Amino acid sequence: MLICMVKKKQKRVKETDSAYFLKMVMYLIVGSQWLRIESLPEWSVPIPLGLLIGIWFASHDHFKIDRKIEFAVLLVATFVSFWLPVGIVIQI
Repeated sequence: MLICMVKKKQKRVKETDSAYFLKMVMYLIVGSQWLRIESLPEWSVPIPLGLLIGIWFASHDHFKIDRKIEFAVLLVATFVSFWLPVGIVIQI
């Protein structure tokens, strides 16, 4: 009995530079979105809504080559925008 193994060549689809740049800008904008629930002046609860959405987008990305870079951009945008007035504020 002869077993014949055939190697299949996988086509690697490359992402263009402009698509990669647009995706990084999208992750920067999405990662900077916060949901802040406030009851002035007693308390405030910040929720990193953009980080959660961005992680979901990055985990379902077609090009999974640069996932670490996407996560890094999301984290930097989230930490920088924590002190900036960016996002949605809900006052109760």
